[in-house]
Amino acid sequence: MKKQLVIAFILFTLLTTITFKEKIIISQLNIKEIIVENNSLVKKKDVKKLLISIYNKNIIFLDNKEIEKALTQNSFIETFDVKKIYPQTLKIRIFEKKPIAILLNKKKKFYLSDKIELIEFENIKKYQDLPYVFGNRDDFKIFYNDLKKMNFPFDLISKYTLYESKRWDLETKDKIVIKLHSKNYLKNIKNYLDSRNKQNFKKYKIFDYRINNQLILK
Repeated sequence: MKKQLVIAFILFTLLTTITFKEKIIISQLNIKEIIVENNSLVKKKDVKKLLISIYNKNIIFLDNKEIEKALTQNSFIETFDVKKIYPQTLKIRIFEKKPIAILLNKKKKFYLSDKIELIEFENIKKYQDLPYVFGNRDDFKIFYNDLKKMNFPFDLISKYTLYESKRWDLETKDKIVIKLHSKNYLKNIKNYLDSRNKQNFKKYKIFDYRINNQLILK
């Protein structure tokens, strides 16, 4: 706190004792241009709109926390880099979150990132075929991370459904339903992956593992 007061006092002294000519020189260090790079889903104009309060601020004294506060309003932005290009330009490099599923909870849609963070939903053609998650984010995060550890082929799945009994159903893109046990679901999934391409299993559309240590085929 004391250090901050000292810095503030020094800045105040400098700003109140400089000449008119020096003030003109300092004003030439005010931000006039913001360059946005590495964006894909996030539009450059939207980033610049979020940063509108940054314009005309002194580039030397600009605090990155102010930029962070502005950019985190866009839920697609995961992180960013800032480069100051003197005298009047900021270069912002955007790193976006990667949607891996669409969460439907209480009739509201969100994208879920690969870290299972919520992203505001908007219709984006690139993500129309993402799998749907019917359930809550916290339970899916545990389930998803467990599947990641076993190198599960996520591109097989079109739908994840959580039931009140805290067990999951998976539906594949070719309409096969996998009904998992509430606790031994990793063992169930491994069994399904080992079995699905075997000739004598290909005719079945339901793999029911709900009863422990049993598989019912339909």
